[in-house]
Order: sequence, then C-alpha cells, then structure tokens
Amino acid sequence: MASKENRRITDVGTLKALAHPLRMKLYRLLFVAEAATASHLAEQVDEAVSLVSYHLRKLAEHGLVEEAEPRSADGRERWWQPSSDGVSIRDEDFQDAPEKVAAHLAASRMFLEQRAEMYRRYLDERAHWGPEWSEAAHDSELLLRLTAAELAQLKKDLHDLLKRYDEQGRAHEAAGDTEGREHVALHVYGFPFRV
Repeated sequence: MASKENRRITDVGTLKALAHPLRMKLYRLLFVAEAATASHLAEQVDEAVSLVSYHLRKLAEHGLVEEAEPRSADGRERWWQPSSDGVSIRDEDFQDAPEKVAAHLAASRMFLEQRAEMYRRYLDERAHWGPEWSEAAHDSELLLRLTAAELAQLKKDLHDLLKRYDEQGRAHEAAGDTEGREHVALHVYGFPFRV
C-alpha cells in the first residue's frame, strides 16, 4: 500500500465513486485480501471480469485503489490494492452545500445497508461457524447518557483499541500464526437520540 494512513474523503466525486454498491463491495474485498486481480474479485461478487475491471479503474481514478506488484508469474494479470489503510468520511466535510449533504446521506445509507447485509449473512450462517465462534461473536446495544465531548472521547478510545487489535492480529498472521484466524467485522455506531 502506498500509505499506511486512512484517507480522508472530502470531495463529492470520490464519495460517489466509493458509494456505488459494487465498488464498495470490491473495495472491502480488496482491503481484506490486501491485493487481488479483477478475476479473483469477479468470482467473489459473481460479476463479469470486464465489469469488475471497469469499477476498479473508477476507484483508481479517485485514488482509492492502485496497481499492486504482481503476485504470480502470469504477466497478463493486473493486480490491485487499496491505496491507503482505509478511508474516513466525516459529516463535517459535507455540510456546506445541499448536494454534498444529499451525497453524504445516500452514501451513509448504502454503507449501513451493506453492513446490515454482512450481519444478516452471518446470522444465517451462524450455526456453521461452531460453538467457539458463536460464543466469541456478539451483538449488544448500550444506551448511554453522554455529552458530545464524551462520545468523541469514546470514539477515539474505541478506535485506538481496535487499531491495537488489528495490528496485533496482522503481526501474528505475518509471523505465520494463521490457525483459527478469520476475518472479523466489527460495526460500531454511536449517535444521539431522543425518546
């Protein structure tokens, strides 16, 4: 990857490029795989290689993915990788014009739907993961009383904790400790509400 930092998306064009449902799936799969070809990704999303290649090029136009070093001897294969260690999209960057507000809202809803679909799929497959994973997996809802500053601190603390676990897991995997290691999605939402 070119950068180990999260890329902050601040323009509507890049947001719209990522907020396409197939492109977001490809980005997520590419992030998990670290590098892949359009052929590999096409198999996972059940789409034509030409369509996947088109969408990868669109993501590349906005600097979200880039070509990677080939991982096979086949020189015809074009490998792709994320161009950063993730992306961040902040509400504050899309509040100064109605079209930005609308684009941010549409993207946020699409991301939520894809995350919900990931969780629904897990629920449907939960019995096949076995008791160890069923015990480890969780969902919870906490209804807290916080100020905006306290919620911001909680967000930072959670981010720091999750980053530590991610770095630890990647280090173990790089050292060859892959036994029992799976991809894990953790979706956390913190938002105000009134009753």
